[in-house]
Amino acid sequence: MIHTLKENVEIILPENGLEQKLKQAEEENRKLIIKLGFDPTAPDLHLGHAVVLKKLKQFQDLGHQIIIIVGSFTARIGDPTGKNKARKPLSKEEVQHNAETYINQLSKVIDVEKTKIVFNSDWLDSLNFSEVIQLMSKVTVAQLMHRNDFNKRFSENSPIAMHELVYPILQGFDSVKIEADIEMGGTDQLFNCTMGRQLQETHQMSPQIIMCMPLLKGLDGKEKMSKSLNNIVGLTDEPNEMFGKTMSIPDSLIDEFIDLTTDFSNAEKQNLKLRITDGENPMNIKKIIAKNIISQYHNEELAELAEQFFINQFQNKNFEEKVFEPIAIESLFPNQSKISMIELCHQLKNNKSKSFIRRLIESGGIQINNVKITDSNAEIEFLKLTKIKIGKRDFFELF
Repeated sequence: MIHTLKENVEIILPENGLEQKLKQAEEENRKLIIKLGFDPTAPDLHLGHAVVLKKLKQFQDLGHQIIIIVGSFTARIGDPTGKNKARKPLSKEEVQHNAETYINQLSKVIDVEKTKIVFNSDWLDSLNFSEVIQLMSKVTVAQLMHRNDFNKRFSENSPIAMHELVYPILQGFDSVKIEADIEMGGTDQLFNCTMGRQLQETHQMSPQIIMCMPLLKGLDGKEKMSKSLNNIVGLTDEPNEMFGKTMSIPDSLIDEFIDLTTDFSNAEKQNLKLRITDGENPMNIKKIIAKNIISQYHNEELAELAEQFFINQFQNKNFEEKVFEPIAIESLFPNQSKISMIELCHQLKNNKSKSFIRRLIESGGIQINNVKITDSNAEIEFLKLTKIKIGKRDFFELF
C-alpha cells in the first residue's frame, strides 16, 4: 500500500511522514483528511490536474476523506503566478461559474459523492481585520522571501504587492480550518503547502505532511501543461481531439506521459518504455497512450473510433478521403455570398484569435478544395460543397 501511495510522488515532507500519518490514523481508528486546494481561475481541468487527482483517488479508495477546497476567497484576491507579476483577480461571478465547472469535471477522476467540497470564503470572509493581523503575525517576511519567485522578483527590483505576500498565509490557514493531515499539490505548490504546515504548528495542531506530484509537461514538451499556454489535453476534450493532441507530443515526452497520464500497471508501463528503447516506431506507442487516456475519460469504444478517425484523417494522405464536418452556410453567414478568408476561418474556429488565423493562412496551413490559400485578405465566394482544411486536424465542408 505504501509503495502505491508513494508511486510517482516527487516530494514528501517530512520524508517518513506518510508512514507516520497512516500509523496515527490506524491507532486513532479514523480516516486521514487529505486536502487539495484550487483557485478556480480557469474553467477547464486537464491531464496535468489529473496527476494529482489520481493520487487523491488512491487515498479515497483506501477509505480516507478527501477535502477539496475551492479558493472562492483567494481567487478574488489574485495569487502570485510564479512569474514576474500577480494573477488578475476574478469577480465573484467568475469564481462561482468556474468552481461549478471544476466540480463537475472532478467526477471524471474521483468519487465526488464521497468527497467533501468546501469554499474558503466560508471562513476567510468572516475574519475581521484584527484577526487577519494576528494571522499575519505568525509568519515573518524572511520566511515569505524563501518563496523562489518572491526572492527573484525582490532581487530584480520587480514589484511585489502586499496582497501577494498575504496569499500563501491565507491558503495555509485553510489547512488549519479543516485540520488537514496531508496536503497535496504540484511541485509548484510546495511553498504554499509548507505554509499550511507551519500555521498548524502555531495553532498547536499536528502538522500536515506534504505530498507534491511532478508537473506534467504540455504538448510543446517544454512548459508545464497550462491552459494559458494552449498546450493542454483537457479532461472534457472530445475523443478525436484527445487522440490528435496526444499524437502531437514530442517523442521526448512519451515516458512522462506513460508514467503520469495512463493507468497501465507498472509492468505494462515498463514494457512500453522497453519497446521504445528497442527501436519501435514511437507513433505506435503514442497510439496506445492516446487510447488509454480516452478510455479513462470516455470509454474504450470511443477510443477505438478515435484511433480509426486519426488513421483516416492523418495517415491517409488523400484530401478527398478525409472526414469533413458539415456546416450549413446559412447558419454562419446568412444572406452572404462571399467573405474574407480570415473571417471565414475565424467563424469556423472561433476559439482561435484572428492573429493566429492570419499567421496560419500566411504559412500555408489552410486549404480550400485542396488548394492552399496564403492571402488572409482574399475573399471567398460560397459554393456548395466547399471543403476547407484548417491546420492539421480540422476539416469542414460548407453546404
